[in-house]
Amino acid sequence: MITRILNLEDINNDSIFIWGARQVGKTTLLKKKYPNAVYYDLLQAKDFERLLRNPDLLNDDLALLNDGDTVIIDEVQKIPQLLDEVHSLIFRKNIRFILSGSSPRKLKRHGANLLGGRALKAILYPLVSVEIPDFDIHRAVRFGTLPRHYLISDPWKRLGAYIGVYLNEEIREEALSRQLKTFSKFMEVAAFSNGEMVVYKNIAQDCGIDYRTVKDYFEILVDTLVGYMIPCFGLTKKRRSLQASKFYYFDVGVANYLRNRRNIQLGSTDFGHAFEHFIIQELIAYLAYNEKEERLTYWRTTSGYEVDAIIGTGLVAIEIKATEEIQPRHLKGLKAFKEEFPDCRLMAVSFDFRPRITNGIEIYPVNDFLKKLWNHEII
Repeated sequence: MITRILNLEDINNDSIFIWGARQVGKTTLLKKKYPNAVYYDLLQAKDFERLLRNPDLLNDDLALLNDGDTVIIDEVQKIPQLLDEVHSLIFRKNIRFILSGSSPRKLKRHGANLLGGRALKAILYPLVSVEIPDFDIHRAVRFGTLPRHYLISDPWKRLGAYIGVYLNEEIREEALSRQLKTFSKFMEVAAFSNGEMVVYKNIAQDCGIDYRTVKDYFEILVDTLVGYMIPCFGLTKKRRSLQASKFYYFDVGVANYLRNRRNIQLGSTDFGHAFEHFIIQELIAYLAYNEKEERLTYWRTTSGYEVDAIIGTGLVAIEIKATEEIQPRHLKGLKAFKEEFPDCRLMAVSFDFRPRITNGIEIYPVNDFLKKLWNHEII
């Protein structure tokens, strides 16, 4: 059995928005945690058409509820005007609303009522290692951790269907239906930039579109929680840092499908890229779920030094290598970073057989690293 670790305890006192890309498990989580809540699913035609025609019906439906009762509205972004009714009901009847959806982008674009601070906000990510019994790192690196993909034997076709659904539903809602083919091409090209510095002009050339359009498309991926931009750490003084951000899809399985990385094996370059992506994915989720204020960045200098992940202002520096034995050459970036931040904790995550320390750098096999992360022993 999978138990999600997203903390919803504050729902006992407040309404909440829960965002997350499609199929991360929002509906399953909410139905399990709040089995007695009044439930609206705006993906269901009956609920959608009824409330779209007359949002006031929500007031009539909930007139008999008591103070503090819970109401769930799933895919709330499909009817932005419904939030005016929600706001009114929170104020007049003290009903607690749980409002879930793929992202707030459409609501913001339509100037919808985001409840003026009366609702907390949370993001649900794909499954993380600590949520999965008998976690298999090789499976996670190959197929990602969306629940419907990780839990079946061969999810490759399902990954393709997922991307098709995303294009046909999310992107059409962004009024880009005429550019669907162009956007599909962009997603594939973006996958080849996954985990790399984003150079808009190069991607624009590969897609045959203007670089400003590429920037807009990346903004859509980020705003709909389908991707993340990881900025470059720029506080070092001895060595000049590059300025470009790195892009990562929200799930390594999605990136693998778009890059046709199906049967990747430990030792290959493709596996190394996917492994780095997965660890970054875990770090993003950990920092968010634990409400850490420290920002996740990477470091790369004009002279070629690089560290895959920096947490905070030089608090922890992490090198990610899909190798069975970390060598001194893998640690050059960490050593260079240490010169500028001598109090920084230096770590490397790999497929080493045992944990060890060399020259002050902690080296952990990946499963040990993940356990320390989720046990709050890294930050």
